[in-house]
Amino acid sequence: MTDFGTPERNTRDPLISIVVPALNEALNLSAVLPQLPKVHELILVDGGSVDGTVMAARRVRPEIITVLQGRRGKGNALAAGFARATGDIVVMFDADGSADPAEIGRFVEALTQGADFAKGSRFVAGGASTDSTVIRSLVSRLLNAAFNLAFRTRSTDLCYGYHAMWTDLVPLLDLPEHAGPTSNGGRMLWGDGFEIETVINCRLTAAGVSITEVPSVERRRVFGESNLHAVRDGLRVFRTLVSEWRRARQVRRMDRKLAQPTLARPSAQETIAA
Repeated sequence: MTDFGTPERNTRDPLISIVVPALNEALNLSAVLPQLPKVHELILVDGGSVDGTVMAARRVRPEIITVLQGRRGKGNALAAGFARATGDIVVMFDADGSADPAEIGRFVEALTQGADFAKGSRFVAGGASTDSTVIRSLVSRLLNAAFNLAFRTRSTDLCYGYHAMWTDLVPLLDLPEHAGPTSNGGRMLWGDGFEIETVINCRLTAAGVSITEVPSVERRRVFGESNLHAVRDGLRVFRTLVSEWRRARQVRRMDRKLAQPTLARPSAQETIAA
């Protein structure tokens, strides 16, 4: 396991950055943002909303920092928020009201007690979901089982997005440059979509960081309907798992190759003398 617990981390009184990706969530933000605690910085990453999302956020939290993401997708929004964050800890918080602001303290406590990555779970003691359908729950459990098999872990909830981590881990994620252009054809870049939670989990697991699961209760979104499609996005997550498993294998092979001692070649004079 890689040791990321350096003395430079402020475990006594860490500065907290909360990153909130949003697309047309004005009504939800008006209800949710007032419940968030006062922190070092509250960052709203807007995906080009047309319903007054940014104005609604500034109305209820005047101190909020707003960032306009360069491309579309939750993954790109999080990457843009991570790039802007200046706190010691970054919390990933959904704008739709499904995440309970009162749980932020649990995630911060897990990190200050030694974890590198605090991963929310609806399937450990104290966790639950009031928003999951039978199909979503089944797909989530199947994907989690595949993740555990591929990465030899004991995770309980791969497809949940309420997480927190030390900000110094962001480079390990190696996410696409958030401000770059879209690919040819306008298709979403890998890592820009809902697969971002899987990418984060896979890459931090492969890096060997210390991961603690935190019980979390997923609530129903306050207004509107979710953009998540269980089957379509489930297939995208499965493809992500396969891709990340292959990536992790390549990295391990490279690490083993670099760790092998290099045999010294004889010099020209030694060859002649022989």
